[in-house]
Amino acid sequence: MPPGTTAWVLAPGKVGHEVHCLGIARELGLDLLMKDVRPRALFAALAPYGPIDPRDSAYRPGSLLAPPFPDIIFATGRVTVPYLRHLRRASGGRSFTIFLQDPRTGPGTADFLWAPEHDRLRGENVLVTLTSPHPLRPDVLAAARRTPDPRLAHLPHPRVALVLGGPSGHHRFEARDVDALIRIAADLAAVGCGVMVTPSRRTPAALTTALAKALEGKPAFVWDGTGSNPYAAMIALADSIVVTGDSVNMVGEALASGVPVQVYEPSGGHRKITGFIDKLVAAGHVRRWAGGLERWDNPPVDATSVIAGEIARRYNAFRASPMG
Repeated sequence: MPPGTTAWVLAPGKVGHEVHCLGIARELGLDLLMKDVRPRALFAALAPYGPIDPRDSAYRPGSLLAPPFPDIIFATGRVTVPYLRHLRRASGGRSFTIFLQDPRTGPGTADFLWAPEHDRLRGENVLVTLTSPHPLRPDVLAAARRTPDPRLAHLPHPRVALVLGGPSGHHRFEARDVDALIRIAADLAAVGCGVMVTPSRRTPAALTTALAKALEGKPAFVWDGTGSNPYAAMIALADSIVVTGDSVNMVGEALASGVPVQVYEPSGGHRKITGFIDKLVAAGHVRRWAGGLERWDNPPVDATSVIAGEIARRYNAFRASPMG
C-alpha cells in the first residue's frame, strides 16, 4: 500500500466480524483507527436499510464520523452498513470503501466487498473465497514457534490443540456434546498426546471446568481465562487440531496452521456452516472427527493474502482514477 495510507474500521463490537478486518489490515501493513459503531436501539433495528444514528453524523463536529476522512474505510456487520453509505456520501466518494461479509444491500454498498463462498453475494466488485480472513498471519505463527509459550513448551508431541466454540443461534452444546469433548480430550491424553485446550467466549464454563478436571495430572494445559490468551500459540505449536464446527472463523484459522484439522460438530447446525465443512472435507482440507486422531499432509489454507492482494490492486486503481 502507498506509504501513509490511512484507514478506519467501522466495528460493530463482535469479535467474529472484527478479526476479518484486523487480519487484512495486518497483511496490508495498515494502522487502523477503530470506530466503535453503537447506534441506539431504533437505528440498530433499522440496519442495514435505515439511516445512521444522527448523533454520529459526519456533519456534526466532534462526532464519531467527523472528518478528516481516511483513505480506506473497512466495515463489517449489519449495523455498520448505513454508516458506510453515509461516509461514502460525506467523503464525496474519495474514501475507498470495503465491506466484509454480505451487507444484505447488494454489491453497490461499497467499492469492494468480500464474501465467503457459502453466502450468495456476487458481483464484479465482490471477491469470494472458501475461508475467511483472519489475523493469524504466517509471521505471527512463526514468532510463536520461535519463542514457545512456557505454559505449552513442556507438553509432549504430538501436541493436539482442542479449540472450543460454544452455543450459538444454530448450535447447541448438549450433555452428549460435553461428554464427547471430554472423552476426546481424555483419550488423547491417555495415549500420550500433549493436549492444549482453548475455550472461546461462548464456551460454557461447566465444559471448561470439566475438561480441566478430566485432564488433571495429564500432559495437558487448559486455559482458564487468566493470563494472556494462548490461542495463537496453540495453533502454532499444534501437530494436530480438533475444532468444534460451530464457527467458520475458528475452522478457517485452524487451517492456517498447516497441520491436520478435524472437526467435531456439536448438536444443531446450519446449512451454511455444514455446507462450508462439506466443501473443506471434499477438498481434503479437514476431516470430521470419527473417533480418533488422523494424520495426513495438510498444507496451510489461508485466503487472507489473496483478499489483501485484491484490495491493494483495486485501491491503487481507485487512486489513479479521477475520483481517487
